[in-house]
Amino acid sequence: MVLLLEIFATLAAGLFSGASIYISLVEHPARMQCGTAVALVQFAPSYKRATVMQASLAAAGFLLAIGAWILGAGVHWLAGGMLLGLVIPFTLIVILPTNRRLLSSALAKDSPEAQRLLDRWGKLHAVRSVLSFSSFLVFLFALSQRFR
Repeated sequence: MVLLLEIFATLAAGLFSGASIYISLVEHPARMQCGTAVALVQFAPSYKRATVMQASLAAAGFLLAIGAWILGAGVHWLAGGMLLGLVIPFTLIVILPTNRRLLSSALAKDSPEAQRLLDRWGKLHAVRSVLSFSSFLVFLFALSQRFR
């Protein structure tokens, strides 16, 4: 049972971090190359689609890792779970205000404020990528120790 929790926590962290890194290194820079107005228009549907997937993966990975730790897995599962779990409050407290402003119909599509918000969002999202990838690495390390 614990091994299954560990494997699925690792899978969730890997999928989350892969998607997050893709957004940070590929999707967001590509949208920004299209100009502020186009980037802002593209941001809304991309954000709405990614939110469901990434929130589910972060919550599942966090809960699976904590479950594994509670059932006797090592402290690495607690640490990795906390790293992945931190994505949730970071998103709600730090990133969500920027998201709301970017999605506001009152924001002028080609304004300096829109450009500034998109740039800020890219930097904030990179934090999610680092947290989730760190979690994934911790989980991989913990799994490798199990099979030594």
